[in-house]
Amino acid sequence: MSQKPADALAQHWTDRLPAGLKPYARLSRLDRPIGWQLLLLPCLMGLAVVRIQDGFFAEDARYALAFLFGAIAMRGAGCTYNDILDRDIDAKVARTRARPIPSGAVSLKAAWGWLLLQCLIGLVALLMFPRFAQITALIALPLVALYPLMKRITWWPQAWLGIVFSWGALVGGAAVAFPPNEMPPEAIALYAGCIAWTIGYDTIYALQDREDDALIGVRSTARLFAEKWRVWTTFFYAAALFLWSVAAYLAGAPFATIGLLAVIAAFMIWPMLQRVDDAKGETALAGFKFNALIGLAVLLAFASEPIWRTLRPLMG
Repeated sequence: MSQKPADALAQHWTDRLPAGLKPYARLSRLDRPIGWQLLLLPCLMGLAVVRIQDGFFAEDARYALAFLFGAIAMRGAGCTYNDILDRDIDAKVARTRARPIPSGAVSLKAAWGWLLLQCLIGLVALLMFPRFAQITALIALPLVALYPLMKRITWWPQAWLGIVFSWGALVGGAAVAFPPNEMPPEAIALYAGCIAWTIGYDTIYALQDREDDALIGVRSTARLFAEKWRVWTTFFYAAALFLWSVAAYLAGAPFATIGLLAVIAAFMIWPMLQRVDDAKGETALAGFKFNALIGLAVLLAFASEPIWRTLRPLMG
C-alpha cells in the first residue's frame, strides 16, 4: 500500500473503499477535502453577499447543495485533468511520483474515463441553477483547461488558479442576481478579493515544492517572491480583505460586517502567516489548510446579515 500524502487526512471514509476504487479516490484527492472546501467557499460567499439586503430564500438551500456537489466533482475533475497533463513531471518529483497515474495504479485511458464521469456529475449540479448562473459557470471552462499549463509558461500560476478557483463567487452572485441577468457589482468585488486570497494561500502551499520545482523548471510565486514571500503574501491577504470590505459596502452591509473582516485579519490571518516557516514544509501545509477556517469565517461575516434578515420576521 502506498504511503499517504502529507496533506491527506489520517483517517478518511475513502480508506474503506474496495482496493480497486481507492486509486480513483486518490486521483480526485477525496482524502484531501481542503481543495473542494476552498473551491466551495467563494460560491457560498457570492450567494451570501448578494442576499445581504433581502435575506436568504428557500431556493438558496438548493443552490448551496448544488455548489457542494459541484465543488467536489469539479475539483476532482480538475485534479484528474492536472495529473493527466503532469504525469511526466509528477514522476520526477518525490512528493508526487506516488500519484495514481505516474505510479501505474490508474491507466491513462481509465483516468480520462474517470474525468468524464466527474464532469457529468458537475453537469447535473450545474442544471440546478438559473440560466445566467449556468452561462457564467461555463465561461470558466477554457480558463480551467489552461490552468495546468500555466506553471510552465508564467511565474504567476497562483494568479491563474485564483482566476479559476474563485469563479464560484461570480456563479454564486449570478444565481441570486436581481435583475436576473446582471452581475451584481458586489459579486465582482468579492471575486477580485478571492483571487488575491488564492494567490496568498497557494503561494504558501507552493513553499513546500520550491526545491523540486527549481530542479524541474516549474514556476511559482513561491519561487518568484523568494525570501520576500511573507511580504508579498501579507500584501495579497490585505488586498483580499480590502476588496471583501468593498463587496460588503456595495452590498449595503452594516459596518459590523466590515468589522468582522477586521477581526478575522487580526486574530486569524496575521497569526497564521507568522507560524509559517518556509524551511519547514509542514508549517506551510498547516498554514495553507488553515485557510479553510479563514474562508469559513469570511463566509459567516457575509452571511450574518442575511441570516438576521431571514430570521427577524419569524421572531415576530
